[in-house]
Amino acid sequence: MSADWAAGRTRGSVSVEVAVLTPAFLALLMLAGVAGRVAVADEAVEAAAHDAARAASIARDAGTAESAARTAARRQLDWRGLNCTSAPQVTVWGSTRNSDHTSVGTAFRRPLGEPVSIWVRVSCTVSFAGMRFPGLPMGDKRVEATFASPLDRYRTRQ
Repeated sequence: MSADWAAGRTRGSVSVEVAVLTPAFLALLMLAGVAGRVAVADEAVEAAAHDAARAASIARDAGTAESAARTAARRQLDWRGLNCTSAPQVTVWGSTRNSDHTSVGTAFRRPLGEPVSIWVRVSCTVSFAGMRFPGLPMGDKRVEATFASPLDRYRTRQ
């Protein structure tokens, strides 16, 4: 067999390989995009929960604490450019030495010197509707983060 015959036999194989591997490569790029979007959403929701818990813990009363937490969470999500499919859910509660889950009002009424924490959970649903690729199921992903911030033990509470 001559070298010319062997070279002729493999002619066009690169085109076939490219045609076969292109869809797999595009799917891999799409999955990287989805993973990136989820990572950005996780970071934004984590920062929003942190800011919301801090804002609630420095408030002077329970009503102000809850509204401050919601405002801080929305501001952080807006600042980071995270577009939730619906309004983000912000849940605020307190914890004391004797209770893991109590109302914010109860937490703020605890006596001075007792350790009390304000907890905030921020939830957001992120959509992948703009990232369409045949064969890949693209829907929504719920991203959630929880953070706690202690109340100052010796500050006035109402």
